[in-house]
Amino acid sequence: APMNALARLTLAAAALAALPACAPVVIGSAATGGVMAGQNRSVGRGIDDATASNEIKLKLLNHTTYKFAAVDVEVADGLVLLSGDVESPEARIEAERIAWSVNRISGVSNEIVVGKARGWRQAASDQIITARLRSRLIGARDIQSINYNIETHSGVVYLMGIAQSAAELQRAAQEASTTPGVTRVVSYVRIPEVRSAAAAATAPPVPLTP
Repeated sequence: APMNALARLTLAAAALAALPACAPVVIGSAATGGVMAGQNRSVGRGIDDATASNEIKLKLLNHTTYKFAAVDVEVADGLVLLSGDVESPEARIEAERIAWSVNRISGVSNEIVVGKARGWRQAASDQIITARLRSRLIGARDIQSINYNIETHSGVVYLMGIAQSAAELQRAAQEASTTPGVTRVVSYVRIPEVRSAAAAATAPPVPLTP
């Protein structure tokens, strides 16, 4: 008999918790939502995601009160991931409000950090980390790398997408956590069989390891 959603989510969590990772791995509370990417995302869904992403970015850039130049936006199957830096808690809240104001989205995960924006050295380092991890996922035969989106900020790697199995999710998280320069891995990747009544949540990720 097919496993229910809770059992499959437990399986995914257990797989990540068992990782011999160099960097801590956490799973986002939106991980049970409809996150899909690459070949597992329909053309229509892909267009909607791109449209939503562009609309959010445009609203952030044109905002007259707060500066959002250091905020990045990723959208996968209706789930919006906000990451980066802002100068105040109010700006963080406003960025999330803007994301929710856009059509075609089902949830927002706010990973924006309040504080001093990262410098060009850190930004360059983050780009190198993303490129290294992308290369590692492509080179892994047991990982369908096209189904994963990668975003890196200040050494923290955010994964979005869809894993074909708990084993693939474990491998992808392991590759991320052992990539040089990575301090933490936050996963918003799901397994196809996992379903949830909530498409996404804005609560902070729940650590899987002590």
